[in-house]
Amino acid sequence: MNLTNKMRQAGVAVVSIAVISCAPETAPETTFKPLQVVTPRPDIYADFTLTADLGALTDNQREMIGLLIDASQIMDDLYWRQAYGENYESWLESIADADTRRFAELNYGPWDRLDGDKPFMEGVGAKPPGANFYPADMSVEEFEAAYLPGKNGLYSLIRRDQEGGLKLIPYHVAYAAELKAAADLLRAAAKLAESTDFSSYLKLRAAALISDEFQVSDMFWMDVRDNDIDVVIGPIETYEDALFGYRASYEAYVLVKDLAWSDRLSRFADFLPALQDGLPVPDEYKWESPGTDSDLNAYDVVYYAGASNAAGKTIAINLPNDEEVQLSRGTRRLQLKNAMQAKFDKILDPIAAVLIDESQQGHISFDAFFANTMFHEVAHGLGIKNTIDGSGTVREALLELSSSMEEGKADILGLYMITELHKAGELGDVDLRDYYVTFMTSVFRSIRFGASSAHGKANMVRFNFFLDSGAFVRDAETGRYSVDFEKMETAMTDLSRLLLTLQGDGDYEGAARLTESRGIIEPELQVDLDRLTEANIPVDITFQQGVAELGLQL
Repeated sequence: MNLTNKMRQAGVAVVSIAVISCAPETAPETTFKPLQVVTPRPDIYADFTLTADLGALTDNQREMIGLLIDASQIMDDLYWRQAYGENYESWLESIADADTRRFAELNYGPWDRLDGDKPFMEGVGAKPPGANFYPADMSVEEFEAAYLPGKNGLYSLIRRDQEGGLKLIPYHVAYAAELKAAADLLRAAAKLAESTDFSSYLKLRAAALISDEFQVSDMFWMDVRDNDIDVVIGPIETYEDALFGYRASYEAYVLVKDLAWSDRLSRFADFLPALQDGLPVPDEYKWESPGTDSDLNAYDVVYYAGASNAAGKTIAINLPNDEEVQLSRGTRRLQLKNAMQAKFDKILDPIAAVLIDESQQGHISFDAFFANTMFHEVAHGLGIKNTIDGSGTVREALLELSSSMEEGKADILGLYMITELHKAGELGDVDLRDYYVTFMTSVFRSIRFGASSAHGKANMVRFNFFLDSGAFVRDAETGRYSVDFEKMETAMTDLSRLLLTLQGDGDYEGAARLTESRGIIEPELQVDLDRLTEANIPVDITFQQGVAELGLQL
């Protein structure tokens, strides 16, 4: 069913919005100088069907999932328009070659997101760093000089007015009809919810979508704990805005809680304050107290849409991003267990067979992979959200580098948390080496996403820092890697200190130097990554998903 029909079913009149005409009508690539074209490679993705055990759900809950998927598909449409342009549907239809079209669908545009955003179609230039959030002909200097109150906000587009100057268009204005349709679907789902709190949240989130005022719904979401179904929906992450890192992209996840695994995780959030106190930095870099109401749960994800579905797939969620909510209430950490299992089985385990020294392959385990991923998300709550000189948030100070610095911090502090909790006997009798070797193997998995995204830059900084420190050792004869466990802990401490200090100081120049010098794939590593390609190991997964896959079609 297409987007227009979904809106009509939701009872929304489909109307044209005048301000939409401010967006460029031509495909964004036409304004850029052509680059060398790479080959479309849809085969780097392993297919995986998103399913979950819905047997315990009521008829109302099953119907609700269908409505949440419909709302998510609207987010998918909006993300396409933000990432590529208003004319994406006709552009996709114009692509004759099936493999090229499929690859364009996976990448939400003609740029390979897992190969440095290189174009894979003739006549396509560099991916615009500002995506479709800004006019294609706008310079950084013009934006910085413009008097536009709120121009660094999360929820607005920058467009040209009739005189050629810059103006702001709030998302709820630019996408009014679509957001009303999504809000109506959330309200319809609220009527079917078994949980009173979740029903209230859906109504609040519906109101947020049509107002761009998300903090109230974010706050309320922190208290939603008794629901078997969940949804993350709206403009959330700012990765797509590589120009400034200001603007949020639309995305959605529809989730079914795994009650057994969630029960295993619930206690770890209580350790955050003590772990914050133990961070290896001076007190001024850890003066903030992480929220103690943080929530850890495991889910089977049954639908991805928008930014969450573009190229590399997220396997864990740490939200809300609002710094005020985080400081006062903490965050919720959602582990996407079925997607995580797919990546372990199809990608991480095969990588270990090629690149990890045989003497350490026995330390690879799904439980360690799950824990490393989980504590990455928990570690977002550690450190500092505001610069130590009181000048503003870390995000504002580090601009487009803030995301990669934050992801790098979470990666390394996740490992720090595991180390400290293991020393305290809180992780049972699992061998700490399992976490370290699985961590190293997962770095290879993540590096294959390329070094252009926030996660990619963070991965490369971490890999090169550990290699330089001797924590990862490569055997020149076999081309296999092993962990030096003593040096691993030292490197972990040193990198934690470096990233926390860069964030606390709001040191943009220092973060830029680190990223430029170590956020790169060296030739020797590229040779090893090529071996994974030759072994036909997928880079990531893509989904068969929807109501049919869940057995919900009437």
